[in-house]
Amino acid sequence: MSEWMQFKTHCLASEASAIEDCLLELGAVAVTLQDVQDIPIFEPDLGTTPLWPNTQVTGLFSAEYSSEALKTEFYQLWPTEPPLPIHCELLEDKDWAHCWMDHYHPLKFGPDFWVVPSWLAPPEPNAPYILLDPGLAFGTGTHETTALCLEWLSQQPLHNSTLIDYGCGSGILAVAGLKLGCQTAYGIDIDPQALLASQQNAQLNHVSLHTLMPEQLPAELCCDYLIANILYGPLLALAPTLAQHLLPGGRIALSGLLKEQAETIRHTYQSWFILDLEWHRNDWCLLSGTRRITTMIDDL
Repeated sequence: MSEWMQFKTHCLASEASAIEDCLLELGAVAVTLQDVQDIPIFEPDLGTTPLWPNTQVTGLFSAEYSSEALKTEFYQLWPTEPPLPIHCELLEDKDWAHCWMDHYHPLKFGPDFWVVPSWLAPPEPNAPYILLDPGLAFGTGTHETTALCLEWLSQQPLHNSTLIDYGCGSGILAVAGLKLGCQTAYGIDIDPQALLASQQNAQLNHVSLHTLMPEQLPAELCCDYLIANILYGPLLALAPTLAQHLLPGGRIALSGLLKEQAETIRHTYQSWFILDLEWHRNDWCLLSGTRRITTMIDDL
C-alpha cells in the first residue's frame, strides 16, 4: 500500500501563503509552491519572495488520510465560491527525504575542476574538486551563471591570492577559489541563511572562509580577485562598491546577466574597469576584466 497522499491545487499568488498554512494545519508533512505557467522570475526586489500569478500548491500527507476527507477539511478551512479545484493521488512508497539526491551528479568546469555532491565520490580524485550539499541557498553549479563563474575561476592563476565572492549564496564560488589556490576568501551576502550555508560548505571542504554581511565588509579591504554572480539591478548599483574592494590591476567577473544587459553593465563599469571578455551560456553571460590603475573619474 502506498505510504503518501499528494494534494494539489492552483491559486493566485496572493492566496498561496494562506493555503500553505491550511495544509500544514491539516497535517501536511511538506508543502511546495510551483509555477503553473512556466513564467520566469529573473530579478526579485531585495528582501522579497515573489510568487507566480498562477501558483500550484502541493501538500504531502500520510496515506492514512483519505482524499475525500482531505478535500472536506480543506474546504472548511478555505471556503470559496467556486471552490478551488483539488487533485489528490496516492504516491508509491519511496524514501522521499533522499530520492531528490538522484538528480545531482558530479559536474566538470574548465579543464579539470569538479563540483561533487557530498554523498558521491569524485570522478577524478587527483583533480581539484569541491564537495557540495545542495541546500536552501542558491548555487549548486547547475545554473548557467554559476557554471560560467566556475569556468572563469578554474582558469585564473589564484595561487596565494585573495578573493571576494560578492553575493555568495551557497559559497560555492568562494570555496572553489580556496580549493583552486586562493589564500584568503570572503563570502558576502545580505541573507544570513546564505552565510550559514557558505560556512557549512566551507567546513565540508576543510577550508576557512570569512563570511560577512555587506555592511560588515571593511572599507579598506581590497582583494586580487572579485566575483559577483548576482543580477542586473544590484550589479548596476554596486559598481562603485565593487571597485572600492578590488586592487588596481585586479581581476573581476560579473555574472547573473542576460546577454542584452551586458552592454549597459559594461558602460556603467567603464569608469573603474576594463571589461574586455564576455562569455555566454544560452541566454546568460559573464563579463570579466581588470580594475583600472587610475579611474576615469575621481577615484574612491
